[in-house]
Amino acid sequence: MDILNNFNIPFVGLKEGKHNFNLSIDKKFFEHFEFTEFINPSLKCDLVLNKKSTFLEINFKVDGKVTIPCDVSTELFEHEIKNENNLIVKFGSSDYESDDILVIPEGSYQINVAQHIYETIVLSLPLKKIHPGIKNGTLKSDILEKLKTLEPKKNNSDGSIDPRWNKLKDLL
Repeated sequence: MDILNNFNIPFVGLKEGKHNFNLSIDKKFFEHFEFTEFINPSLKCDLVLNKKSTFLEINFKVDGKVTIPCDVSTELFEHEIKNENNLIVKFGSSDYESDDILVIPEGSYQINVAQHIYETIVLSLPLKKIHPGIKNGTLKSDILEKLKTLEPKKNNSDGSIDPRWNKLKDLL
């Protein structure tokens, strides 16, 4: 059974109004998208489908935790994911494309929301993933110690100017 079948939302038999769906997201979900950056993802998606006579409004609320590597120290840490996204689904054969509006054929009876949930989760990640221990100074790591020794010196300890700069002053 395909993991993405769990993310098919049938809307044909539903009455107009709001309908709630709860979806669990784990490692198998991300393996399908070949996204291996998460270790032990534990996420849930609360989906609210508001059925109208001519279109659907879908609201995704993703909440949970993932374990990811730090970009600075490569140490693993738990990152909280909390994001929300909206999608409008219209019926027709238009070639109109938008991030917030999806056009599906007239005879459709269900919609697969896996791709939209995946994008909502991945876009909630920060560009630079930094371990909280680095921010507050509590993380002790060999990599951090090595980075501190490689930091450039701001000025000489005796206050003198580097002699290479003196040669440049002679040019003036």
